[in-house]
Amino acid sequence: MRNDERFEIERAYDLLPHVIGASWACVWFRLNQIKKPTNEEFRQKVAEYFVTVEKLGDTYPDDESFSGIKKYIKSRYKEEIEKILLGKNPEIEKRYSRYIDYG
Repeated sequence: MRNDERFEIERAYDLLPHVIGASWACVWFRLNQIKKPTNEEFRQKVAEYFVTVEKLGDTYPDDESFSGIKKYIKSRYKEEIEKILLGKNPEIEKRYSRYIDYG
């Protein structure tokens, strides 16, 4: 698969962890009045909400022309979950710090 064929999916996975995962996690902590979750609690909650995007790859047909992009989506999804849980996604870490500082 050429890089230009997966460009849009790459950009989406650059944004989705913090747009979906961290945003939903912040709302969950705020509504539950949890002002100081640990890093691990925050990352776990982000991953829990980010899981909702896993099924997006299944919306493409089971067709040979889509097999490359579907394989990439599954691989990138796993990579992003791992980065979230290990604290290696700088945007998630930034969102955590912001939540701790400003609630």
